[in-house]
Amino acid sequence: MSSTHPANTSAAEGEPKVSNFLRQIIENDLDKGTYQSRRWAGSPGDAAHQEAGQPDPARIRTRFPPEPNGYLHVGHAKSICLNFGLARDYGGICHLRFDDTNPEKEDTEYVNSIIDAVKWLGFDWQAQGTTHLYQASDYFDFMYRAAEYLVQNGHAYVDEQTTEQMRANRGDFGKPGVDSPFRSRTPAENLARLREMRDGQHEDGSMVLRAKIDMASPNINLRDPAIYRIRRATHHNTGDKWCIYPMYTYAHPIEDALEQITHSICTLEFEDQRPFYDWLLARLCEGGLLKSPPPRQYEFARLNLTYVITSKRKLAQLVYDHKVSGWDDPRMPTIVGLRRRGYTPESILLFAERIGVTKSDSWIDYSTLESCLREDLENKAHRGMAVLDPVKLVLTNWAEVFGSDGYTEDCTQPALPHSAIAEGQTPPPDRVFKIGKEVWIEREDFEEVPPKGYKRLFPGNVVRLKGGYVIECTGAGAKDANGQVTEVHAKVIAGTKSGTPGADSVKAKAAITWVSVASGVPAEVRLYDRLFLDPHPDAGGKDFIEALNPNSLKVVTAYVEPSLANAKPDEKFQFERHGYFVADRVDHAVGKPVFNRATGLKDSWGK
Repeated sequence: MSSTHPANTSAAEGEPKVSNFLRQIIENDLDKGTYQSRRWAGSPGDAAHQEAGQPDPARIRTRFPPEPNGYLHVGHAKSICLNFGLARDYGGICHLRFDDTNPEKEDTEYVNSIIDAVKWLGFDWQAQGTTHLYQASDYFDFMYRAAEYLVQNGHAYVDEQTTEQMRANRGDFGKPGVDSPFRSRTPAENLARLREMRDGQHEDGSMVLRAKIDMASPNINLRDPAIYRIRRATHHNTGDKWCIYPMYTYAHPIEDALEQITHSICTLEFEDQRPFYDWLLARLCEGGLLKSPPPRQYEFARLNLTYVITSKRKLAQLVYDHKVSGWDDPRMPTIVGLRRRGYTPESILLFAERIGVTKSDSWIDYSTLESCLREDLENKAHRGMAVLDPVKLVLTNWAEVFGSDGYTEDCTQPALPHSAIAEGQTPPPDRVFKIGKEVWIEREDFEEVPPKGYKRLFPGNVVRLKGGYVIECTGAGAKDANGQVTEVHAKVIAGTKSGTPGADSVKAKAAITWVSVASGVPAEVRLYDRLFLDPHPDAGGKDFIEALNPNSLKVVTAYVEPSLANAKPDEKFQFERHGYFVADRVDHAVGKPVFNRATGLKDSWGK
């Protein structure tokens, strides 16, 4: 790497970035000065506009260009981290651009959600005193001007074939296309027709503007692709100004060029479109409409994550068919869903860094995403005890030992383990909670007839209530009509409280978590799991609805220690032995705690 390149460090402080083919391309361009002559006039614009500007202060320019027709998902998060991260690492600027060229599917709700998602991940588009937030619809005037230029120079024509005729005449991989009967019109005739389209003189779908390239090209995308269609639809930004709209493949390269993008990074499905991207920009640069050198497009493999679907249409189906509670349902792979589930920006960035960037498709196991969250929360999430399947434990000799059934005393435990405290860092205050005659324990922590190797509560066994006293189990105290244990009895052993000189005087076989009946707080706990049972729920045309996991959500009433009951919405915790949980950012409130399970302490899926 050239010594002129900024130092590259990852989310882990001091850890060097792993090189990839995109980094190598950028470093090579910087070394050769490929884009050194570019100028920037402070805003997107054509060749004349940019030529009046100053030398571009950005060494590279990238962009994240979502279409505002849905909520972003984890695959978009990878692209956000990639484009903004490369710009950051190489002294560049990343633009946020709304690719809003399809008025029928776009909405300001999605615009706002995208802005929020990018900010939440820790990126922004402010640089050099400018807000680099753009929308493709602001370039409609230039796009139309460019279309007239192409027509006037014989590079485009208006085609009045039906959709079926165009499809039939396009040919296939084994057969060249057939020229449209309208292909031989003069530029003047085509220009008149294009202006009629613009002025609303023709019906929707009655004609299109096509680039004039090569109907025999082995790349079907170069067989005179459509670049404008008639579509009477109100646009969320331009209103009813236009009744013709550019096709994405035409708009996208123009947007990049007007914004002086250097490295246009796309997913692999756009690879076959790259020749048209280059053809179009070459024509517009020849005509002096755009500045040279034009942007270059590079493709990387999109994120394929097991047990997840990322099709916006299919995600919308889950929402509208009420298979989930909304776009932010914690089982959804949307960024708002991941956030509500308890994922942190740091864990998403770590995931994007860990899976890397390649040019070949592969599948990433969902457990990789979960492990990144565990790694991030391990030294951040304060600990707390919660009982998710409670049964009451009565310490029958409590009054005998302490003089009163109503006696309680404080127990303390660290909010974070010692290993999580960095050198020189001040530890957070200890958690304080009560112990008394009655406590809640997990139902699975008692067995009348213990299986082999069982070390928790059974008659005659000695265990420790974590942070409290050692107790000896005396058996089941009560059962319901179905024979299920409703109360467990034990005796407290005096002088064995954790943190006191006698704590080790009695050897306990195990330590179990618990919550005091006196100070514990009831809480709604939502036990989320993977939404699908099939690792590839929609592969090969499968009906993904049939792969839904019927146990992807279980809601229980749990008891939590007071430190958890005081949580703020979006605050993360480790429920000891159970996993990582978050106070729900929508429903959690003082007096009504609601927690979502983010992930377990280890990967147990399918085991």
